[in-house]
Amino acid sequence: MGNVEMAFENRESVQLLNTAIIKCKEKKLDPSFEDRLAKICKSPAIQAVEVAIAHLSETQRISRDQAALQIVETFKDLESIWNDYGLM
Repeated sequence: MGNVEMAFENRESVQLLNTAIIKCKEKKLDPSFEDRLAKICKSPAIQAVEVAIAHLSETQRISRDQAALQIVETFKDLESIWNDYGLM
């Protein structure tokens, strides 16, 4: 078997594994996710985040998309730091 054939089979195997991982996650999804998402989107916390996005966008002179991304990335970084701390 040549290198090209092996590379193709490897890529195909990786795609199959990725598909299997996604399908496993689909099985774990709570069917009420739409209701939960709608409830969260109407929450006071989300309204506060909307205000924060607008404020960051205006004060930093960036788009609302960029502001939202910065806020989400900051919270992800905080979560990661606390996860790492918890493992210590």
